[in-house]
Amino acid sequence: MIIFPAIDIKDGKCVRLKQGLANKQTIYFEDPLDAAAFLQDKGAKWFHIVDLDGAFEGKPKNIRLIEKICSKFHIPVQLGGGIRTEEVIRAYFDVGVSRLIIGTMALERPQYFEQILARNLGQIGVSLDAKQGRLKTKGWVEDVDKTIEEVIGWLNDIGISFLIYTDIARDGMQSGVNLTNLQHILKLSQVPVLIAGGVNSLEDIKLLYPYHKQGLEGVITGRAIYEGSLDLTDANNWLEQIKKTNG
Repeated sequence: MIIFPAIDIKDGKCVRLKQGLANKQTIYFEDPLDAAAFLQDKGAKWFHIVDLDGAFEGKPKNIRLIEKICSKFHIPVQLGGGIRTEEVIRAYFDVGVSRLIIGTMALERPQYFEQILARNLGQIGVSLDAKQGRLKTKGWVEDVDKTIEEVIGWLNDIGISFLIYTDIARDGMQSGVNLTNLQHILKLSQVPVLIAGGVNSLEDIKLLYPYHKQGLEGVITGRAIYEGSLDLTDANNWLEQIKKTNG
């Protein structure tokens, strides 16, 4: 299981939102490059970057900044936010992003998305973001007239590389993970799953770790790391130790 520390970019800064609300943000670093350096020092295995400006506006807004992160740090990047055309997908892979996260395009233009997957451009996953059981798109501001069950059934058949599930009500709240929802998603998905929303401490990591046997590839967390309730170094050390212990 991998911990994916989050770097959310808005107005050129590293921020975290509460429940995805643009008016409920905390700025952690004025320069996202400083956030990346901080996470590198903490032993990050991956960077999970979200272009929040892109998510809200529907087009990439920070590609040059993301390119700098990819070139400066030898840590793979997974990226989401405002990726709604094949041209944007190609551009991000060209600047060094390792894998991409698609949300709105997959849910609103499914045939187009299937065509892109068929061209094998690289590692592409889908983000399913839900609040009170309802899927959201466009930066979590619009509802999707599909159920989670319907969408995951379709995703299992079209060749995505991974799935991210975010419990919006818990995102940025440090309130613990909704294990009932996680168990449901893992039963439905035939591809590796990452979960976001609610991770607050090493105890949460320990609680989630057994689910790696059911397909949980990793957890995404940001605020907990930046505010110190989760020490990324300690958490990674614990994961390494239990891996050695369990073979």
